[in-house]
Order: sequence, then C-alpha cells, then structure tokens
Amino acid sequence: MTTTGTAARRASAAALAFAAGLTTCLAAAPTALAAAPVDTAPAAGLGRYYQQRPAWHGCAQGADDRTGRALDAAGARCADVTVPLDYGDPGGRTVTVAVSRLKATDTRHRIGSLLVNPGGPGGPGLGIGLTVRPVMKETGARYDMIGMDPRFTGRSTPLDCGLSSGPGLLSAGPDRAGFERQVARARDVADRCRATNADVLPHVTTRNTARDIDVVRGVLGERRISYLGYSYGTYLGTAYTQMFPTRYDRVVLDSALDPDRYSPRLMKGTEAENEKAYDDWADWTAARDSTYRLGRTREQVRATLDGVIAAASREPLTVGTAPDVFRLDESQVPALLFTGMADDTDPARASLAEQVSLLAQAAQGRPTSLPQAFTDLLRSVFTPAGSATASAQTAILCGDAPAPRDPETYWRDIERTRAAHPLFAPLTESITPCAFWDSPREAPVRVRRDIPALIVASTGDPRVPYTGSVALHSRLPSSRLLTLAGANQHVNYGAHHNSCIDTAVNAYLADGRLPTRDRTCAA
Repeated sequence: MTTTGTAARRASAAALAFAAGLTTCLAAAPTALAAAPVDTAPAAGLGRYYQQRPAWHGCAQGADDRTGRALDAAGARCADVTVPLDYGDPGGRTVTVAVSRLKATDTRHRIGSLLVNPGGPGGPGLGIGLTVRPVMKETGARYDMIGMDPRFTGRSTPLDCGLSSGPGLLSAGPDRAGFERQVARARDVADRCRATNADVLPHVTTRNTARDIDVVRGVLGERRISYLGYSYGTYLGTAYTQMFPTRYDRVVLDSALDPDRYSPRLMKGTEAENEKAYDDWADWTAARDSTYRLGRTREQVRATLDGVIAAASREPLTVGTAPDVFRLDESQVPALLFTGMADDTDPARASLAEQVSLLAQAAQGRPTSLPQAFTDLLRSVFTPAGSATASAQTAILCGDAPAPRDPETYWRDIERTRAAHPLFAPLTESITPCAFWDSPREAPVRVRRDIPALIVASTGDPRVPYTGSVALHSRLPSSRLLTLAGANQHVNYGAHHNSCIDTAVNAYLADGRLPTRDRTCAA
C-alpha cells in the first residue's frame, strides 16, 4: 500500500541499521500455541503441489540483478514453486511463485523457517530476508529466512496490464475537473487490465497468496512456519492464520490493518495522521532552513509547498536532466509528499526535504539535477516502468474486496473532508480502479479464531492508523500489542532503530514467548 509500495523498501533499507547492545524491555510468558494439534494434510487434489521437490539454484539473473547477487553472496538459494492458478480447480492451469532460502547457520539451535512479507500489496519479498536477519542478531542464525515474491509480483508468474504509470495514489486536485481526470484514469486502468488479463484477475487475491504460503510451507518440509509481515503483510499474515490455524508458529504483525475495515480504499480516513506527520516534517525542515531553503517556520514550509503545487497546476514542473526528465502536475506532487512522510527518521525526512527543495527550484523555472534515488522513485511511480507493480497491487486490492461503484460517492467524500484537509482529502478519499473492477469471487478475510501474535504499531502511523492495530488486538485476545509512542512511523521493527521495539520482537522470535502484557516503548 503505498501503502504501500514503499513499505518493502523502507523495511529492507532500515533493517540494515540495527544497533547492537540492546536490552530486553519486555517480560515473557508462554503462548497457548504449543499444545495445538497440527494438521498438515493438503486439501483434496493439492497433494502434488505440497509434495513437489523444488530445484534450488543460484538467485542472480544477470549482472544488473542486485537482489540476486546479494542473495548469492549471502549463500541463499532460489527456486520456483508451482501452485494452481485456481485452488478450486487444482488440475487446471498453474503458475509459479519465486522463493529464496537463506539457511540457518546455528543448526544446533535451529527454530524453523521464517517467511517475511514486506507489504504493498504487491511488494516483492525475495530479498528481504537479507535485511531482516541482521536485525534479529543471534536469533537470525537459528532460522531459515524465506523470501517470497507473491503470485504475479517480482519473479513469480508476471502480471502486466500495460499501464502508463506505477503504483500509488494521485490527487484529484482542487476542483471537479481534476477529479474527472482521476475517474478517467481509474476507468482506463480497469479496462486495460480486463482487456489483457481477464482470465487471471479473479485469482490475484490475498486468500490465494495465503494458500501459496501454505504450499511453500509444505514444500519446505515444515509442519509450522513462522511469519513476519509489514503493513499489508499483516493482513496477509492474518489471512494465513485464519485459513490454516494449525500451521503457523511465531507471528509478528507490524503496522497492522484492521481486517474488518480492509477494502480497496486503504487510505480513506487517514487525513488527520497525515496532517500530523506533515506538520512534524515541516517543523524538522524549518529548523534546517539553511540547508533546504524551504522556510524558517512550519507555516512557511507549508506555504512553499502550496506554491509548488499551484505552479504545477498552471504548468507541469520539469525536473531532471536527459535522458531522465519528468513533468509533474498537481496530481503528482502531493503524492510525492504523501509517499515521503511514512518514515520519520532523520534520513527519511532529509530525503523528502531534498525532493521538495528540488521541486521548489523547478517551480521557479530553474534547472534541476536529481539524485539517483529520486530518479528511480519518479521512474517507478510515474512512468510505464512501474506498470507491473501497479498492475499487481491494483489486482490484489480489487480482487480482495468490493469498492463503491458510483464516482459520486468519492466526490462527496472528498468534498466533505476537503475543508479540514485540503491537501490530503483529494488524495486519500479519491476514486480507484476498483470502482470499475469485476466483483471479487471470495469474501474478505474475517477474524474468527484467536491467535497469539505479537502486534507492533506506532501511535502516529500515517499509512495504517494506530486504531487498526488496536482493533486487531481486540479481536485476538491472546495477542500482545507493542506500541511505539510519539513516532509518525509506518513499519517499526528494524526500521525506526528503537532498541525497545527491536529487542522485544527478537526475544519473542527467539523463544516463542509473548510478553505478559501490552507494553509501550518511547520513540
């Protein structure tokens, strides 16, 4: 979800900076899982998938494959696991999901396999084990780290609708004309996907990805599999535990969604959290005006960005140098701000301030030379280079749950929220391609079974509000809630460099014992 789309990069990059020498901040108590019986028999017709023997091989696919080369350097191996396109027709068409395995090095104390999902939806996860393992310290050596590109993402069987841009939300802008442009864009995305992949779309769902995870568990020879999910990955993890209640071991859900409120409109209602994150970033940036020249107060910084958006509405801003030149309009500039505010660490805030500073220069007609990271972001979000990621993310969201069909519903939501949140309402309340998508074949996942999970959340999360983690915790009485107070952070474990959070998660992954009570860590 750019939710998401940025969650994978954020979790992976931040995990590298884990600080050593941390102390445990939570007491532990046994979970109720140990005595649960394990039923690993595959459903009728699926035996051949669970019994397959994967052909493990090197991960790199050419000299430019940085993820593959890093996996190979670490000693990981990769494989393609075959799964049915339609689990209701196991003898029919098949697809593959790409997996990686970095084996435990402390084999004497091996715990099992830990599958990590970075979120998205649609975020490839093949290499994320490399960045999570160092965060785990000595516990990491006791797990086989399992990366997986969910169906139709990354190296798994592909899905590409031939879209003109990548994943993420765009703003409907200040007036009805801008909203109508977003309606036309949403309809075009739906039409393109239907025209190119109509036979596949009904099967691009979270439920089917959860079924794929269980096949991977069986192929790995594990009776139970442990799971770490970030952002949307918490919904996927919840789905897995509800659908396969005897086949999971330790479960960490970081920045959790409320399954009862899950829908294609994931960002609806997040305006207040985004305003708070924006204000805090503006304060941080104002204190560094000598570096970024965006204003000496919060109000001045916000006024600068308002001016940038106004300039982009008159004529798209030209940024970059050949061959990487981009033209950004008033629908795209707010999206960049929104994307950059999901991380409140100093490096992330500095990156966003640098981006806005370059946009301000472009608004004044000055030439701009972009850092490579900003170029890569713009290319992945605003050009056809991001089509495959956008196709998978859209298909998952639209295939999981229904969305309102009438465009007027979205317009009324924008107008109702605009007065209090003029910048964010046209983005978070706007229409998506799901308004024009075919109806989902299965109902959304609902929590019917208690599970002893560790839920990690930040009180100021601007992507998945803290209320989502609280709601999931209330539906899972055996779970524990680990709160990072005072942070505007989406994705916490290994990302915010908070010793209390990281040590608590590591303790649970090491011994499988949840804290005796909910606890709060200070940012």
